Amino acid sequence: MNIISLGAGVQSSTMALMAAHGEITPMPDCAIFADTQAEPKAVMEWLGWLETKLPFPVYRVTAGSLKNESLTMRHSKDGDGSYVRNVVPAFTINPDGTKGMLLRKCTADYKIAPLARKQRALMKNAGLKSLTSWIGISLDEAHRMKPSRKAWMDNRYPLIELEMSRLHCLEWMQRRGYPKPPRSACVYCPFHSDDEWLRLKTEEPQEFDRAVAFEKKYQAAAAQTRLDKIPFLNNRRIPLDTIKFEAGKNSELFGNECEGMCGV
Repeated sequence: MNIISLGAGVQSSTMALMAAHGEITPMPDCAIFADTQAEPKAVMEWLGWLETKLPFPVYRVTAGSLKNESLTMRHSKDGDGSYVRNVVPAFTINPDGTKGMLLRKCTADYKIAPLARKQRALMKNAGLKSLTSWIGISLDEAHRMKPSRKAWMDNRYPLIELEMSRLHCLEWMQRRGYPKPPRSACVYCPFHSDDEWLRLKTEEPQEFDRAVAFEKKYQAAAAQTRLDKIPFLNNRRIPLDTIKFEAGKNSELFGNECEGMCGV
């Protein structure tokens, strides 16, 4: 069984369409999109279009709202106070002025886990004991490749096999007459480069406003808990709506995203 882990960005969309054209074999059995409920509107619209172009089914799965999970106030069983879950890897300022960063759980909990549950269910329903997961990492991000941590699944990287970079993907889409895919990444991902923040601010201002609002709500929630740090969505550690982003600054940070499932 061959299953595409579909991020609905440039690379995974190209990979899926190349498979549809028979340029990557065998034909996948299906694709799975893990919805964090935090993607830009453009990505969700693109996914709807992409589903009509593929000859195999696309399943949408979700572990719930990443935003709600990050902002929900919880109370410790030992009565030690309130807290919010450290899901988004926000940059922080500590009480003593030093800098830190929160643990990242978003990829594991909202991408990897729901994908794996659906993959395993499909595999078992087919009476199989193993499957191959296709991941859309391109040649310029080869350092993000990782072996599967599950005995019943092997990871495959078709774009690496074809020595295709992200630019090659865009060129392939253009040759085939397809529109340019949007960038797939949660609106308020702290791993955005300045170029991506600038793009959101100028091309998708409503999405940028979503990120600004989330940061403020996250900080307000953190202030009511035992978390003694102030979280920010940018490594400058100042409010998002006050930053003068500069093209080419804060180059892409997805290399820090060790699961290899985001931004593709």
